[in-house]
Amino acid sequence: MASRKEALARRANRVRRQIKAVANGRPRLSVHRSSKNIYVQVIDDVAGRTLAAASTLDAGLRGSLKTGADVAAAAAVGKLVAERAVAAGVKEVVFDRGAFIYHGRIKALAEAAREGGLSF
Repeated sequence: MASRKEALARRANRVRRQIKAVANGRPRLSVHRSSKNIYVQVIDDVAGRTLAAASTLDAGLRGSLKTGADVAAAAAVGKLVAERAVAAGVKEVVFDRGAFIYHGRIKALAEAAREGGLSF
């Protein structure tokens, strides 16, 4: 029987493989969620570099959030990463949720990023 870590890695690889098949050169909006914070990066896989990033640990967000591990914090990070991505010239991305289910904080982040100007 596979351990929890192996199962998460297998699920993340499956999602990433599907994303690369449909990306058509678009950057990837990669999300990582921990028990205390949420992290987002816009990654150009062709060039292998990060175009924009945001997290609940950013100085501008840290003071205004009650905690880094709730839906409100995820929505704030989604809006911030969308602003930074649009400033970097990125409007279309593919959403990489990793091994996380599209629910709760991940969903709130995605919806806020869409409101901020990203399309996926």
